[in-house]
Amino acid sequence: MLPVYFLFAQQQSNPLISFLPFIAIFVIFYLLMVLPQQRKQKEHRKMINQLNKGDRVITSSGIYGSVAGVKDHIVSLVIADGVKVDIQKSHIAGKVTGADKVEKT
Repeated sequence: MLPVYFLFAQQQSNPLISFLPFIAIFVIFYLLMVLPQQRKQKEHRKMINQLNKGDRVITSSGIYGSVAGVKDHIVSLVIADGVKVDIQKSHIAGKVTGADKVEKT
């Protein structure tokens, strides 16, 4: 007759199988959160690098203006007659294409 503890002995599972749910969660998180954010940042950088004098833009704070000049990291905006402000390129939220249509990136 076999001892009782032998009848209830557990088999050791493969360590890869035990980490499979964590790996799956990481992959899903990467696909749903990281990749779309990277695409959005790439599109935003592309839009900022293509800014030209005369483009209508909106800033991240909601100010509409026309690009008066573009330097390394600074964009000069004309927001009213005789009012010119310098802002960082990264604070441009999108280009204004029509009357109220904004191309957000």
